[in-house]
This record gives sequence, structure tokens and C-alpha cells, in this order.
Amino acid sequence: MPPNNQFPNQTPAVPIGGSSIPQGSATSQFAQKPKKAPHSTQNSLLLSEVRDNMVIMADGSFRAVVACKSINFDLMSSREREGVEFSYQNFLNALNHPVQILIRSQRIDIAPYIDRLVQIRRDQDNMLLNVLMDDYINFIDILSQEANIMDKSFFIAIPYYPKGDMSNLIEQGKGFFDKLFAKSPNAVTKIDTETYEKAKTEIKNRVDGVMAGLFQLGVQSVQLNTKELGELYYNFYNPDTAVREPLGDFENVTAIFVKKGQGEAPATQSGGIL
Repeated sequence: MPPNNQFPNQTPAVPIGGSSIPQGSATSQFAQKPKKAPHSTQNSLLLSEVRDNMVIMADGSFRAVVACKSINFDLMSSREREGVEFSYQNFLNALNHPVQILIRSQRIDIAPYIDRLVQIRRDQDNMLLNVLMDDYINFIDILSQEANIMDKSFFIAIPYYPKGDMSNLIEQGKGFFDKLFAKSPNAVTKIDTETYEKAKTEIKNRVDGVMAGLFQLGVQSVQLNTKELGELYYNFYNPDTAVREPLGDFENVTAIFVKKGQGEAPATQSGGIL
């Protein structure tokens, strides 16, 4: 009989972490079948952190967002329109980095406005004005129920890639699922101090250049700070909830990692978890 069959119940050893552990042992069973972290919604987000008026993406790149105020192009004369078009052409030609122009339509919650009108109506002593305000309040209430009152917002996203803007072209060539599952669920974006400081300086220079170009167009603009960036992403990812429950104190909802709360979760009367 061959020597390997002297112990039929023993299986060959498998090296794990530099040591040999029999496969039949309990330790090797856990080593062979590690528990994989599920892909949560937070892991699927493309952003990693919001700080210093910048958005740090999961791939290590940076973003800054500039909010713009619209201008009424239709009410301008032909000479004013030509001036705006010529300035916009110069603005695009002066860019040496990519930008993204975003126009967002968002439904407005008209309830606070109606509550304010009702309060003014109560403080009004003129009977004729009271009748007119009642008709106006009823008109606004019916209009808000029959149609969605929308508001348009205009933004310019300014990116910075530490590896160069050409790396963005390579990332665009990848498929959606390749980019979605490229990083490990437990991976943490790490950026050294030198790269971070260089990104802050480069982002500031790019934002100043974009805002100067918009000023030539007659468009008022401002860079969103950390709190405003958090509110912007909250409204984007929660379009329905943001109308009813706007984001309050931003400092209380930011953290590097999401941690489990203390104690047991409260239960309903039927035994379910809230």
C-alpha cells in the first residue's frame, strides 16, 4: 500500500498565509469560504467624500460645482445676442480642461408659500383684500394639485484628474458594470497629502477661470461649498424625499464611515422592525 494512504481520514495540507492547515479542520473551512460583503447602495455610489468645497470621487479624481444664474436671451436685442454668443464662443475656446453643463428641473413644494399667504390673510383687516386673497389662495392651491410647478437650476461641474484629463477618456471606454464593480466593496480611496493639496490649487484655478468666463457672458455664478454640495447630492439621489424632508444640519449627517447605532432597534406592535 502506498505511504500516502496510511492515514485515510487525513487530507493534504493547504498553505494559508504561510502556514499549512489541514482542509478537514474547522479553521480551513472558514479560510476557504470567506464571507463576502454584500454590494450595498452606498458601495455603488461614484463619490467617496465631500470636503473643502470639493467632491472626492471613488476613483481618486476631484469635482467642483459652480451654480449659475440664468439670463433671458429672448428679451435681448440682436446686438446683445451677438455679444453673448461671441463671449460664449471665447469662453469655450479658453477652456483647457473638460467641463459638464447640467440643467436640472426640480418640483417645488408650494405648501410653505400657501401657509405664508394664509398667515397674511389672517392679519389683514380689509374685507375686500380678504376676499381677493381667498380667491388667490384657492387658485394657487388648485394649480399646485393639477400641475407640477418646476424650477430649473443650472450648474457647471469642473473635474480634476491627478493622472491627467486623458485618463478620463480611458475610463469612458469601459463598460458600465466594469466601472461599477471595479473597486472592492470594502476599498477605501486613499490620496496622499501632496496630491490633495495640488488638487485644491488646480480646482481653485479652474473654478476662477470658469467664473471669469461666465462673468463675460453676464451670467452670475458662485461655487458651491461643502454644505451646498451635500444638499445637491441629497436632492439628486432623493428627488421625492427632498421635497418633503429637506436636508437640515449637514454636520450631523456627515461621517467618514457609517456606524451601527447603539442598542436594539425599536419594534412595532406587530413585532416588525421600524
